[in-house]
Amino acid sequence: MNLLMPASYAPSLVALSFVIAVVGAFVALTASAGIVRAGRRISVFNAVTSGTALGGIGVWAMHFVGMLSLRVDMAVSYALPETLVSLIAAVGCSAMALLWVARGPDSLARMLGAGVLLGLGVSAMHYLGMAGMRFGGFLQWSWPLVAASIVIAVLAATAALWLAFAVRSLQARLLASVLMATAVCAMHYTGMEAGSFICTTPASLNFPQGDWLMTSLELPLIVSISAFGMAFVIFIDQMFQRLEHRHRANRLAAAGTPRR
Repeated sequence: MNLLMPASYAPSLVALSFVIAVVGAFVALTASAGIVRAGRRISVFNAVTSGTALGGIGVWAMHFVGMLSLRVDMAVSYALPETLVSLIAAVGCSAMALLWVARGPDSLARMLGAGVLLGLGVSAMHYLGMAGMRFGGFLQWSWPLVAASIVIAVLAATAALWLAFAVRSLQARLLASVLMATAVCAMHYTGMEAGSFICTTPASLNFPQGDWLMTSLELPLIVSISAFGMAFVIFIDQMFQRLEHRHRANRLAAAGTPRR
């Protein structure tokens, strides 16, 4: 007999997921300023760094912290392949969207294209992550809510990109980060409401077993290590870039100083 399982959320973890999304978006938008360097040269490495911050931390880590906030009377495991593919999708789409808009921030077509790409990337990450869930039942989807979640992601991501690149100030970047985080979280929790958990087995509290599966008890450790690892790499990269810029400025200043 199929049984609809009620679901609720832990408010503290919902709030934490939003904070993570804001931090990831802010770091990404800050790093994205270095995508286009002097002479209009494109830094693909900075695009990947920005995509890692936004897609890896702001979207992917936020998603799984949001999943941990879910309270449902079923034991849930997560398939590692789908989880890793969802990370690649989030980072890849975020990097391409930021690179695309950075090359022509004054172009409306580029801005709209980047917003659609980023919104679809966030949505793909979310539903790939949910496809990796393993439990004693299945998800029953409300397709109007699925469509609504994707539209929310695209519209809010486009607005956030426009604000971040059209108004280059700290206040605008902060506001854009909050807007981007709102887009990610609104998409996530709307997407969660789109799926109903249907239990088909009396052994619903037993964790599904198998190769390449993580339980919901192991997931926090995996997400924490991944998020801190990505944050550390981004921090080191930004530190070396600041040192490089300072060294270049010192060399230019020394070259412009007349000899006595």
